Amino acid sequence: MERVLPQRLYLDHAATTPMTSRARDAMLHGVEIWANPSSPHAEGRSARAALEEARSAIGAAYGWRGEVLLTSGASESLWIALRRGIVGRRLVSRVEHDAAMRAAGDQAEYVPVNGDGRVSPEALREQLRSGAEKTNSKSAPPLVCIQWCNSETGVLQPLREIAEVVHEADGLLFVDAAQMPATSELADLADFVALSGHKRGGPPGIGALLVRDLGTLLPTGGQERGYRAGTENLPAALGYAAALEEPEPDHAARRARLDDAIRRSGGLVVGENAPRNPAIGSYRLPGVSANAQLIRLDLEGIAVSAGSACASGSLKPSHVLRAMGWTEEETREVVRVSFGRTTTEADIDRFIHAWRSLARGARILAA
Repeated sequence: MERVLPQRLYLDHAATTPMTSRARDAMLHGVEIWANPSSPHAEGRSARAALEEARSAIGAAYGWRGEVLLTSGASESLWIALRRGIVGRRLVSRVEHDAAMRAAGDQAEYVPVNGDGRVSPEALREQLRSGAEKTNSKSAPPLVCIQWCNSETGVLQPLREIAEVVHEADGLLFVDAAQMPATSELADLADFVALSGHKRGGPPGIGALLVRDLGTLLPTGGQERGYRAGTENLPAALGYAAALEEPEPDHAARRARLDDAIRRSGGLVVGENAPRNPAIGSYRLPGVSANAQLIRLDLEGIAVSAGSACASGSLKPSHVLRAMGWTEEETREVVRVSFGRTTTEADIDRFIHAWRSLARGARILAA
């Protein structure tokens, strides 16, 4: 008898989330009116008007009063600000996204985190102070790059306190907000913000760099006020702006229920004592590798991701969990579950049932 495969359940929204219907419709409109926004003819001017409307909508969604540079996504936004910011020292936390660490380069200074994966504002203050004394230079401000919501664990940084410390040191704060819903909270805290369209229900290949003062960024010529070269992606920009118009659900109750079920089944909740994004949960099942968990869950029709990056077909230890004090063996037993607009209570029930089955199997093997 042919096996009936289970209907797929997608719980990897932190990696990318489906486009909203509004985003798809807006992209189609962008294709229909397509012309090069830099062209002087009527078609080009029409495209430019639509592009600027999308730019304004993206900025408005974040209450942003500075500049909005459209990019290919958060990774490029990180690269532009970290590589072309007119700054002195570049500091990044030990739990930043790989893209931030690559962009910061070999001269970056790393800010440690505690066992919950959070930066200590007081420790950052001391690091900024001691570094300033060593360099004895106030000609260029330090740039501190912080991922507001960690993409692996969902742990939230104390952003307001960090902003106070950075600005006390006459520094600039760069916030990676790719994993966070649109909010105006950043408008008074950050000097740069990296955003991603496909994390918020927009299309891939579009993002933004919010810049408080273009005087802190080195231009290179081309489009986007001279700060990025290449013809603007009008359909994607329209799709991203449209996606931001749709509110995102609050998953706090669902995540809390999943956390409780994980603990009761013998699992561990990563960063459980820290404030976390309600849409992201990271869990360790002792004795079962993340790779084995992914395979088993995938066979059950459930898509999640590992708490570590994938390289050459094998899981490498997560630098995030290692920075939080986890052993290499422990990091290899962690998976991430993340919710989106389509996630339901029934989806949580289904995942909990599958997780409990995995946990029972682990206990039997350990007996």
